[in-house]
Amino acid sequence: MIEDQHIASVFDRDLEAIQAQIMKMGGMVEAAIRDSSKSLETRDEELAETVRKDDKAIDALEEMINEEAARVIALRAPIARDLRLILSVIKISANLERIGDYAKNMAKRTGVLAQMAPVNDSAGALRRMAREVERMLNDALDAYVQRDDELAMDVIARDKEVDQMYNALFREFLTFMMEDPRNITACMHLHFIAKNIERMGDHVTSIAEQVVYLVTGEHPDEPRPKADKTSAVAQG
Repeated sequence: MIEDQHIASVFDRDLEAIQAQIMKMGGMVEAAIRDSSKSLETRDEELAETVRKDDKAIDALEEMINEEAARVIALRAPIARDLRLILSVIKISANLERIGDYAKNMAKRTGVLAQMAPVNDSAGALRRMAREVERMLNDALDAYVQRDDELAMDVIARDKEVDQMYNALFREFLTFMMEDPRNITACMHLHFIAKNIERMGDHVTSIAEQVVYLVTGEHPDEPRPKADKTSAVAQG
């Protein structure tokens, strides 16, 4: 009995350590979103370079989390809820890593755009869009810590707002390009960034879906609300 309690307590410590790493990774990714969008708006190439360099630490942390999760599965053979927790951790870390990649991609474009004339308030609009995704990520991580499936469902619903912001920017960029061909190159870069932010929102939504799965044992029943209409526009 005492041995079983000891094994359980060691397992709990393992889980706590992994979850602490997830929260650390989440904080780093939030900072990457914030700094990459700020560097774009302020044309701060040094800050953009910091985002690019820091992405390596995010990648390394994901690898560490995966290795630790694999070790726990091999040694503890968790079942039911404990196994759900570990599998959710692996998927959440993968989503965080992808969000970090998108932030890095944004930062890569800052240097190029800094050499071009600003296109209206596009950089400010992109930063506002990124700020919404950052808030969604913060709430998704809070939902994970608190095991709050209602907050997670709220995050999922808010992804539609990000899609709508993206659609509005897409239409603006098309207008700017038609009005003045000299805007085409800059608008192409800006659209690439907007699409990256929209994809960040999708990955945050995936994190929230993992929280719902962790708490309830089931994935959300309703299909994810998507409001990105640009694919249809491109095909039409």
